[in-house]
Amino acid sequence: MVFFMHVNAVFAESGKDNSKSVDSVATEQTVDVKQDKNQTKKSDKQTKQLNVKKNKDGTTEITMTALEAVQLAGKLVETGNYDAATQILTKMPQTNILPVEIERWYLLGQIEQRKGNIDGAIKIYRKILDEQPELSKIRYELALCYMAKKQWYRADYHLRLAMAGKDIPDQVKQYMMYYRYVARQNKNWNVWFNFGAAPDNNVNQAKGGQECIMTIWGTFCRELPEPEKAIGSNFILGGNYEFKLSDNWRWKSDANIYTNLYDKHKYDDFYLATSTGPRYVWENGDIWLAGVFSRRWYGSHHHWNNWDNYNLAYGAKLDLNYDWTRKLSSGLSLRFMDNKYDDYGDFLDGQSYMVSPRISYSLDSTKYIILRGGVNRDTAKADAYANWRYDTGVGFGVALPWGFNVYLEPSFTWARYDGERMAVKDEKLQFLKERDFIQRYALSLSNNNLEIWGFIPTITVSYTKKDSNIPERQYDKTTLEFTFQQRF
Repeated sequence: MVFFMHVNAVFAESGKDNSKSVDSVATEQTVDVKQDKNQTKKSDKQTKQLNVKKNKDGTTEITMTALEAVQLAGKLVETGNYDAATQILTKMPQTNILPVEIERWYLLGQIEQRKGNIDGAIKIYRKILDEQPELSKIRYELALCYMAKKQWYRADYHLRLAMAGKDIPDQVKQYMMYYRYVARQNKNWNVWFNFGAAPDNNVNQAKGGQECIMTIWGTFCRELPEPEKAIGSNFILGGNYEFKLSDNWRWKSDANIYTNLYDKHKYDDFYLATSTGPRYVWENGDIWLAGVFSRRWYGSHHHWNNWDNYNLAYGAKLDLNYDWTRKLSSGLSLRFMDNKYDDYGDFLDGQSYMVSPRISYSLDSTKYIILRGGVNRDTAKADAYANWRYDTGVGFGVALPWGFNVYLEPSFTWARYDGERMAVKDEKLQFLKERDFIQRYALSLSNNNLEIWGFIPTITVSYTKKDSNIPERQYDKTTLEFTFQQRF
């Protein structure tokens, strides 16, 4: 059965509240439908309760509400008559009733998905989520599309959010749990790439002002370094690959490059890290044991690509991830590194031991919370540089209508150093064990509607304040980052 339809009259709005459900819609339209001679009895049944009028030119005029038009299109989709359904959905006038428009776009996405045009379906589902990010059903369908394209990381991301939704039946959520296991098993490769600019109003982390000391010969003062402003461009490139050994065992390798280039090249920072090792995957989690190597270059007094060697490190790490419920997941990272410094080895050479737990909780399909913690132990040849650090942070993310995404994270660090160092405090020369407290507040804002070649612009504003019992070590700074990040 093929429908050839054109609109004769525009919708006559009922004046009802746009926030009402689809079932309460009472908007009407008039359409013409040309039926071929092979029309089946099933189509007659679909339209027998509608206002049908036979025209002299052989066309059939059907008057229906917007809800009836969408319902008819839905029945045609279910029977596989995609062309007729598409004509109804694309030619019916646009309404101001949100539930009707969402259902219209959902059916168009279903048509593209069932016809095998996965890219077209993804585009439609993204459009819906940009306007109504709380629709778990749409997010679920988007995840299925990513699975069809074997984009497992993106599929897992949307499945995790969809599972927290309230409009998904429990049986479907069980399917989602299984699909997340499938995605976890098939995450055999991934590439990430971010770039942007980062103005910094205190790139040298300085306090400025004067430092004075009282002696029997009088008071002597010196000028402390003033905060320096710089504009940096950052670049992050990384990827991983997993070689499948069996249904549960993998061999995973990854590599990451991070660089921050400033207009004052003495603050340039370039970091390279790579790791490789076996990974085990099961239904609710995965564990990865890997050897790690990293190399860092910092600063250049000559040219942007002539960085000075800073340090290298090698060691091992253990990463564990586990899903406790459909909303709650956790992670734990253990790491050991042996650090060798190029110019400061007599003071800084030593080992690092790190424990970093993480808990993620999805409040619903649009909002989530991330709790982070950490205990770090750095040893050094000079006790004044050996320290314990304790970190904690809480992040809150939300997807808003019109494509906006917001993420807010305050974080805090306490540092306690083992040995004393000579410092000036209260105008006296003293030997002190450094005690620091660092607080950082970061706010990120992005908009999916500004997507360019798969990247969305993101603005991050952060404020960092360091308090210390050594006045010279205190500072505060504000950083503005403008980056392009891959869209999920």
